[in-house]
Amino acid sequence: MKKELLKGLTEEQIVKVKACKNSDELLALAKEEGIELTDEQLEAVSGGGCTSEPPSDVKCPKCGSTKTEWVWFPFVGYDLTCTKCGHEWSKK
Repeated sequence: MKKELLKGLTEEQIVKVKACKNSDELLALAKEEGIELTDEQLEAVSGGGCTSEPPSDVKCPKCGSTKTEWVWFPFVGYDLTCTKCGHEWSKK
């Protein structure tokens, strides 16, 4: 889930990748766009590195609350917001 895995994609393709909700959508997008995934990208998708659920141990670094809203970006990580204190952070 590294930003380096997005290298070689256009800005438009990156937007489409970030809109994918699961690895099936991501693989379909790659096929549709004619994108050849590297071994590292394929491993991230098929090996569990691609998920639509945040890690279960996510706690706000400011207040410690586990009440969060999140947005998942394939290959990149999560943008999270604490619903208790409003703190925003990223988890890669």
